[in-house]
Amino acid sequence: MIKGDIVVVDYHKGNLQSVVRGVGAVGGNAFASDRPEDIAASEAVILPGVGSFEEAMVSLKQTGQADAIVEAIGVGKPFLGICLGLHVLFGRGTEHAQNSSFGGTWVPGLGVLRGSVTRLESTSLKVPHVGWDQAYLTERGRQSPLFVDVPDGANLYFTHSYALADDVEDDVVAMRTHYVRSFASGVWRDNVFGVQFHPEKSSRVGMQILQNFVNVARG
Repeated sequence: MIKGDIVVVDYHKGNLQSVVRGVGAVGGNAFASDRPEDIAASEAVILPGVGSFEEAMVSLKQTGQADAIVEAIGVGKPFLGICLGLHVLFGRGTEHAQNSSFGGTWVPGLGVLRGSVTRLESTSLKVPHVGWDQAYLTERGRQSPLFVDVPDGANLYFTHSYALADDVEDDVVAMRTHYVRSFASGVWRDNVFGVQFHPEKSSRVGMQILQNFVNVARG
């Protein structure tokens, strides 16, 4: 039985309850579940997570969550990917687990959006990229319902070593952040939203973003 209108997908990669609490703090009704049938029955879907691209994809495929997510997106349910949940929306990534089960350089993602995820490389700046940094709205981002009342250059909380690469299509890029290289830190196409930062850890602006997603989920 569905206990709320937004399912936070539990693929055993990260602290889901901080996202559930964040949605609740802005008046949304969210619950964590690892059941594909809950993804299918929910009003909207949030995919958070930490860990490697490969580990996430292995788990999503083995549990049937990958198919359920793609089907939910396909029928128009609002979807928000956070950090690793953003990465796996794309076609491929270079982040392998210690013992690779895919082989080759690339790990295939969900393929909902076109593009790649690659490691941030620097000899002068610290990687992982951890802490508060700015996200700058693109023209696309200014039109996005996820970023209503979010200021340009807002300070948001990041923790990651991998980011979207330059082959991501410009027409989905809603925010950019400049660290090591310029990368898309927010994306939007139709009912699909994604952010590199953690809104649940990003104070007032992060709560505004979660509030906006709740509003989208409620139509």
